[in-house]
Parts: sequence; C-alpha cells; structure tokens
Amino acid sequence: MIRKAETEDLSILAGLAVQMWKEHSIQELIDDFSEMMSKGDAMFFLKYDQNSPVGFAQCQLRHDYVEGTDSTPVGYLEGIFVKEEFRRKGYARELLKECEKWAKGKGCTEFASDCELENSNSLQFHLVMGFAEANRIICFAKEL
Repeated sequence: MIRKAETEDLSILAGLAVQMWKEHSIQELIDDFSEMMSKGDAMFFLKYDQNSPVGFAQCQLRHDYVEGTDSTPVGYLEGIFVKEEFRRKGYARELLKECEKWAKGKGCTEFASDCELENSNSLQFHLVMGFAEANRIICFAKEL
C-alpha cells in the first residue's frame, strides 16, 4: 500500500529519510518536511509492506530552470528510499509512479530528478525508470 504522508506521519517519514540523508537529524527532517507540507508544492508518499513503513518518496514542483526540461513547473523527484531488505520488489517504481501522477495532476508535463555523480545505484534506478540523462555537472564553491 502507498499513501500520501500527512503531518501525523512526520516522524515515520523522517525516520526513513534519515537512513538516506545521514547528514541530517530526524528533528531537522521533521522540521523541513513540515514546512514543505504547509506550502503545498511538495508531496510525500509512504510505502507500507504488511502495515510496516518500508519506503518513501518526496517530490515537488520546481518553478526555476530544471536541467533538460522546457516547461514550468516541473515535477521533481527530490528523494526516494526503500529499506534494503525490501528492495527489488518494485516498491521504488510504485513510489515514483505516485509522484509522477501527483505532478501530472498539478499540471506538469515533465518530470525530472538528479543524483550524485558517484551514486551508480541511483543512476541505474533512474535509467531503468525511463529517465534520460540530461547533463553532468561538477559544482564548485569557495569562501570569500
């Protein structure tokens, strides 16, 4: 079963997300997700296996330029995670389809995503899910 995450699901959602975004605390994620939910341009989906939460996806509308797209807004997959022992069951595909359906319902005609250059698992997932690589970039920063 997949369902939209509500504010009462924030701790479940953050508990899954912190397994992917390890540099954040659960409380930071709860705060961030709560703010995003209140604005209405983001959606979170939870995947359950036998009443146990095993994965999530976060998508949102992007109104800025999105690499490889020509329209606005663009639906954007911000994050997707399935617990390791539940992978290879099609759960990530199901979560992605919910995100795409949500974005289409918001008027989007394009859907995009990104991953780190060294994240070969994410790259493979995106390619299998029908995404086409639009560009590769290396970002730079320095203190002034």
